[in-house]
Amino acid sequence: MKTHLLTLTAGAALMASLAHADEVRVYNWSDYIDEELLAKFEEETGIDLIYDVFDSNELLETKMLAGGSGYDVVVPTGTFLQRQIQAGAFQKLDASKLPNLDNMWATIEQRTAQYDPGNEYSINYMWGTTGLGVNVGKVTEILGADAPIASLDLIFNPENMEKLSACGVHFLDAPTEMIPAALTYAGLEPDRKDDEALAAAEAVLSAVRPYVQKFHSSEYINALANGDICVAFGWSGDILQARDRAAEADNGVDVAYNAPTEGALMWFDQMAIPVDAPNPDAAHVFLNFIMDAQNMAAASNYVYYANGNEASKEFLVEDVIGDPAIYPDEATLENLYTVTPFPPREQRSLTRMWTTVKSGT
Repeated sequence: MKTHLLTLTAGAALMASLAHADEVRVYNWSDYIDEELLAKFEEETGIDLIYDVFDSNELLETKMLAGGSGYDVVVPTGTFLQRQIQAGAFQKLDASKLPNLDNMWATIEQRTAQYDPGNEYSINYMWGTTGLGVNVGKVTEILGADAPIASLDLIFNPENMEKLSACGVHFLDAPTEMIPAALTYAGLEPDRKDDEALAAAEAVLSAVRPYVQKFHSSEYINALANGDICVAFGWSGDILQARDRAAEADNGVDVAYNAPTEGALMWFDQMAIPVDAPNPDAAHVFLNFIMDAQNMAAASNYVYYANGNEASKEFLVEDVIGDPAIYPDEATLENLYTVTPFPPREQRSLTRMWTTVKSGT
């Protein structure tokens, strides 16, 4: 993959406009693709790929709703995608340019249709669950052999968190992930958005806030792998990446991932084309490349996430397709939930509450 720094003068802008046919700009999550795939795309298509990364839906949404992002392909999570579609931020896909749509998994498309009816604006890239990443040795040393490593009680019981703070706990800096989990722990429906529910979630989160070392949506991968922290509430594939990095380093760190037994959020990251994409034709070429069964399998084999491409399954390594933490069994699937976007008024309440929780005030 080539790296580009584009500072355009008026003259250079004209030259750049002529080059758009050979350029595609992609904005994806950090640590979320095998870089060899990016080089393969350039080699096979002759299209120059500019690939940038982000680590929060909120950052991406700010760019999308402001317009003029400059990107041809972006990767929002389903709930954010739905709100952005409603705001007119994306263009419909041209199925005639996407022959590899036939590879997609109908079961996943049925679920993503909740956010993108008819899957007209997006394709699924990856999906997974949000749950508990644990350094098994450290946690059992502190809490005992019966530590609740598969329960939300691990992170939302203040007594547990006070003890775990000695070895480090990270939470996602993602209120739309953390609040449903807090509501589930409180015995409430995870998709509730009313003031009473937000107050209940705030109470759960505030009670353990003093013991959270950091709110961040990507640093926990290396922190878990290196043994710098002992617990992270994060995305399944990230935690499994941490597990494998620790194993490769042979550093004595044993990382485990569990979807909480009380119920876990099922999320979907969707690739979509902004309505003002500079090069929508090249964007379609990129999407079709990603939907190739072997390419999609290579991406999953690298990041250890499930994908929405049924044809890719035969090319997945056993560590991925055979791992129930990545491809859950039917019983676990039934215990997963999805959530819908926050309407504008509730979103403002959510933002204020999350700021209060993070600041600890």
